[in-house]
Amino acid sequence: MAGDRQADRVVPPSGFTAQLTLFAAAAMAFLAVFALALSLAAGRLAERWGSELARTATVRIVAPLDQRTAQTEAALRILETTKGVATARALTDAEQQALLAPWFGPDLALDALPVPRLIEVIEDSDGMDAAGLRLRLAAEVPGAVLDDHGRWREPLVQAASRLRLIGWVSIALIAATVAAMITLAAQAALAANAQVIAVLRLVGATDDYIAQAFVRRFTLRALSGAAAGTVVGLIAVVLLPSASETGGFLTGLGFRGLHWLLPFLIPLLAGGVAFAATRAAARRTLRGLS
Repeated sequence: MAGDRQADRVVPPSGFTAQLTLFAAAAMAFLAVFALALSLAAGRLAERWGSELARTATVRIVAPLDQRTAQTEAALRILETTKGVATARALTDAEQQALLAPWFGPDLALDALPVPRLIEVIEDSDGMDAAGLRLRLAAEVPGAVLDDHGRWREPLVQAASRLRLIGWVSIALIAATVAAMITLAAQAALAANAQVIAVLRLVGATDDYIAQAFVRRFTLRALSGAAAGTVVGLIAVVLLPSASETGGFLTGLGFRGLHWLLPFLIPLLAGGVAFAATRAAARRTLRGLS
């Protein structure tokens, strides 16, 4: 009897426990898809910020207007001979105006404000000695200030990493919620079928056989509900705007490459959680009905 696949016939095929299990599994799977997409997107964001911003730096030329051009050229000559610097170029007036446009508007005249000249520095794979470059610039170009972006790069990367952690924690909480809902549903079904359980015991059914009936039924309910929720969640992710440079992080919320296979593990996870939760609830409730 322990291996009887028809054992779950003792569990009513309908009722509020069936709808509760299906709905909880589907809803939690739908949310898990987005939590997984959030975590993966945050991971990509942290990696991109860490790799791209770590290889860039900026030199600000803060000098009187009549000396700014000469100091900019001097700084560029130093950068060209600095080990670890792949490229260095001074931003044009149009590029600097575009950088300031979000705060001052597109019609800002650069000569109306004491805006320093910016030099974009791209490091090579070996990297540069920022401390040594600062000393050289301070000695030869008094108005030059090197910013390696470390002050604000690290908080951004840390924020993205924490967002990724929140995604994984959300998935763990979703799994715990599924376990709690299925446990309550299984206990309700066992209590409602107390008379059926008593009759099965009279005809020789063991508690393991009865527990297997409930475990099988609730596992299949959770598996099918989670599969439906996962499919709907994937459709919703596909309908999100595609990733773009102007759209920023939110348009990059989705899956890339082999990561599209990860959501299909969600129904299996839901089935495993349902199996463990129902098995524990069945054993506990059956002992109480003895």
